[in-house]
Amino acid sequence: MLLIMANSVDDNGGAAGCTVEDWMAYDKEVQDAGIMVSGESLADLVTATTVQVAADGARTVTDGPFAETREVLGGFYVIDVPDLDVALDWAARCPGARDGAIVVRPVADFGA
Repeated sequence: MLLIMANSVDDNGGAAGCTVEDWMAYDKEVQDAGIMVSGESLADLVTATTVQVAADGARTVTDGPFAETREVLGGFYVIDVPDLDVALDWAARCPGARDGAIVVRPVADFGA
């Protein structure tokens, strides 16, 4: 999974330094390579709601993300590639890597 972590967002909530055309081209590359499993862009951070449950079972719901941070999770791609090196190559191509970071993590396989 490629987690797209933006350092800053533009006025439209998109990753700064990336155009819509950049993302469309990257989407096409991933799809044409046949490695796309799924991917989504997330709605603006102001739409987030956080739920926490205390040890006594009391639920607290707050508007916004859990913690204030400079980085914003902007979206993700789930790709099917043979190994970490290939995943890192695709992460480096991602437009979000220009002004942020791409966190690469394997999806857990509980059947193994």
